[in-house]
Amino acid sequence: MAKIFLIGYMASGKSSTGKTLAAQLGYEFIDLDKFIEQEYKMTIPEIFSAKGEKEFRAMEHNALKKVIEKGKTVVACGGGTPCYYGNMELMNNNGTTVYLKMSTDSLVNRLLSAKEKRPLIANKDEKQLREFVNRQLAKREDTYHQAQYIVKAKDLNVDELASFIKEQISDKVI
Repeated sequence: MAKIFLIGYMASGKSSTGKTLAAQLGYEFIDLDKFIEQEYKMTIPEIFSAKGEKEFRAMEHNALKKVIEKGKTVVACGGGTPCYYGNMELMNNNGTTVYLKMSTDSLVNRLLSAKEKRPLIANKDEKQLREFVNRQLAKREDTYHQAQYIVKAKDLNVDELASFIKEQISDKVI
């Protein structure tokens, strides 16, 4: 039962890469945030607003454990997923982890156009957003670097990534 977990900061391309990768591998694609929304029948912003980040992280951990029970899947994780409740170790023990790494500048450029959908940054201007991304990356980088593979995501060629991952996991695929 091969699983591939794509991790990285928000807007690093985990979902778009994951969909393409899953299609190329013949795997199911799961966006963990969308899975959480379906499980709990609330949007991520609603969960943050009603329950707070701490409760969201517990819900996220439970959702991750459910996803791990599935068959061949590519999972696009939320930006903070690896950083809580031992999730990084859980993913490393149950599949292949790939960190889609991007610079602060690239992330800020992508995030500026999608702020309203992201509760952690919705009310930040560009300067505040840049400082926030820098602080969070500084906190998360050590965890992200525990991934089995680190890929520069800015000009990512998904076909090349899929071929590379296929090669890496070929011995793990049933």
